[in-house]
Amino acid sequence: QVQLVESGGGLVQPGGSLRLSCAASGSILSIGTMGWYRQAPGKQRELVSTMTSFSSTRYADSVKGRFTVSRDNAKNTVYLQMSNLKPEDTAVYFCYANPAKTLAGRYLELWGQGTLVTVSS
Repeated sequence: QVQLVESGGGLVQPGGSLRLSCAASGSILSIGTMGWYRQAPGKQRELVSTMTSFSSTRYADSVKGRFTVSRDNAKNTVYLQMSNLKPEDTAVYFCYANPAKTLAGRYLELWGQGTLVTVSS
């Protein structure tokens, strides 16, 4: 099976930091874009940050200067370092990968199950 698994979410106070990790498992040869989306209660899912296999990055304006995305292509893993967290960062964070090329020759769009980040005092 091919899937994404996130970890690192939790409860943190405003101004604190948290690092999320996401690893793609299964027989994957390569992944084009990997990154993170988030969905707060009552809101639509939005892009947080992505990185291509060529290290080109994108960030939502609301997180620029506070969040940093990185990835290890050899391990098919992407990270999100979050600093100076604010209550408005509270959301379920979803890992994303597209396309993931499998050993069987398939090209897949993958989503993780989500990890909850709560920023509150």
